[in-house]
Amino acid sequence: MKMLSEKIRTNLIFLLCGLLPLLSGCKTSRKLTVGAVNETKETSEFFYSIQKQAFHYQTFSARMHAELIFSDKDLSSRVDMKMIKDSVFQLSVLPLLGMEIFRIEFNTDSVKIIDRINKCYIIESYAELKKNTSVEFNFYNLQALFTNHIFVPGEQDITPRQYHRFTLKQEGNITEAQVKDAMELLLYTFKADNLEKLLATRITAPSERYIMQWTYTDFRPTEEQLFPMQIDVQILNDGIPAAGIKLSFSRIRRDIPLQMDFPIPEKYKRTTFEEIIKVVS
Repeated sequence: MKMLSEKIRTNLIFLLCGLLPLLSGCKTSRKLTVGAVNETKETSEFFYSIQKQAFHYQTFSARMHAELIFSDKDLSSRVDMKMIKDSVFQLSVLPLLGMEIFRIEFNTDSVKIIDRINKCYIIESYAELKKNTSVEFNFYNLQALFTNHIFVPGEQDITPRQYHRFTLKQEGNITEAQVKDAMELLLYTFKADNLEKLLATRITAPSERYIMQWTYTDFRPTEEQLFPMQIDVQILNDGIPAAGIKLSFSRIRRDIPLQMDFPIPEKYKRTTFEEIIKVVS
């Protein structure tokens, strides 16, 4: 139990460190330049349709089977997720017998982690985590990744005034919408099918050496809305998978009251991501 928990803790920390800094019928073929996007009827229709097709909720909860994939090992666990839109969401990791060993909370300005095995916790603001990077990525973008939504890097919502930032191109039944963050450091590519259903989100570093891709599959009706029951997250290094996580959803519930508590026991020691990485390394 102790050894398994340490492995999960180690791999979970590395995966979070990969996620947080990035805190990424037939139609006629078209290629639109950034300057022309806001002027086209097709573009407005595309964004209207993809936002309409997206999963709509005020609260969202689900049970997931999460499989952490690394080059030398695979680990799996049950994970319970609770989310209040535009406010907070939590991930509870319960690998054995329904016993929680980690609780992770993302809110609009910080991330919190409780490690019940090592009796410690982390509270880090996004501002602190981003001191060494200028990446425009926030809580709302991470929320969008978990719920299969298109987004603008660093922004809360996507509005018609922002359409000009995107470049659209279409080949066959697939449309790609590309946008860079405000610092033009990362390229975000959103891939949708001919029904404007979001199939994948790819976040590419400037050198194109590092890529994070979220792929959405197995769409099923959930209270008259489609939701991807499988999400595959991959971190690529020079095109080679370096780490990833596969999420298989079940027991999805929408718009029910949720209690979002995060009690920290008095005897738990506060630590930081930097300290944990030193220990793990």
